[in-house]
Amino acid sequence: MFLGDKLLPYLLLALGAAMAVGNAMALLRPPPNPKKGELSRAPVGRSVAMLLLGVVVAIWALASLSG
Repeated sequence: MFLGDKLLPYLLLALGAAMAVGNAMALLRPPPNPKKGELSRAPVGRSVAMLLLGVVVAIWALASLSG
């Protein structure tokens, strides 16, 4: 099997890191010229919640890989 028993932790690490980085970038760099119907910046509460969830998942995956 590809990557053996560590496939799921690697996938969770990738997903968690992508959630954290994507939401952080949405908060730090909003679109310069939003189109009609788009938000001028990301919703802060939801973005922070998703960022924290991504960090928790990434840390959990790293702990699973090291153990």
